[in-house]
Amino acid sequence: MNKLLVIVGATAVGKTRLSLAIAQRFDGEIVSADSRLFYRGMDIGTAKPTPEEQALVPHHLIDICEPDQTLTLGTYQAMAYGVIDLVLTNGRLPILVGGTGQYVKAVIEGWGIPEVAPQPALRAVLEQIEVSELARWLQLLDPNAAERLDLNNGRRLVRALEVTLVSGIPISTLQTKTPPPYDICMLGLQRERSRLYARIDLRVDNMMTAGLLAEVEGLLAAGYGSRTPAMTGLGYRQLLTHLNGEMTLDTAIERIKFETHRFARQQNNWFHRSDENITWFDMDVAGVETAVVTFVHNWLNNGQP
Repeated sequence: MNKLLVIVGATAVGKTRLSLAIAQRFDGEIVSADSRLFYRGMDIGTAKPTPEEQALVPHHLIDICEPDQTLTLGTYQAMAYGVIDLVLTNGRLPILVGGTGQYVKAVIEGWGIPEVAPQPALRAVLEQIEVSELARWLQLLDPNAAERLDLNNGRRLVRALEVTLVSGIPISTLQTKTPPPYDICMLGLQRERSRLYARIDLRVDNMMTAGLLAEVEGLLAAGYGSRTPAMTGLGYRQLLTHLNGEMTLDTAIERIKFETHRFARQQNNWFHRSDENITWFDMDVAGVETAVVTFVHNWLNNGQP
């Protein structure tokens, strides 16, 4: 059938619970498109599906590398296609779930990923430059890429400039698209902003109760410090700052909540402006799960939502 269901939305909106329900109802398997879930040992701070949740339906592309390993977008894309094709071959429904927009789009649009290996020396130089200046350089060298990227994301800017400078070709030119051979249905989950923030705050409190600080201390003891890219993620970065004596624990927790609010806004904005083919569902509306089940049932059986 080559059908691929995609579920996107901001952090804490309810993707995990709904995707589990859909997967159980329609004989599906979940393919993660959340870059934070790749790393072993980073469970609490990433809101990784619990072992019990993962036992309900097969999950893929979770716990696939160590925190100090780099999983490139191209590698992820290839792995995702391999998993999706295997799920389809077995007669089941692949469900791509996540809030990392770039990873979702790379799969559903078939992005061409530039074959430029990381350049440590060049990166070291670029990483010393202010993000605003990196953005200005990219706008001059590749305005198309600058228009598409989050110009506040230093890591993405460094990569775009790295590819452009090494290859001599703008990264936007290299990133041609070859849509994959899937019949794709995209669902977007959303909530009223104040309700989403309340869910985020409760989630952070629950993470702390579940032992997030101890998880960060364990990762630190294992040698994964502030220079480890995975440790710059929400929750880990702020608690590392606390453990370094630079802020109180209460302040660190408030920073996690505040910065997660901002991250959720960025996710919502990115998905709303990047794809008009998403059908949105308000998770605050009574009976929304039934509405989604009906929508997916119609798509699977009639080819139309």
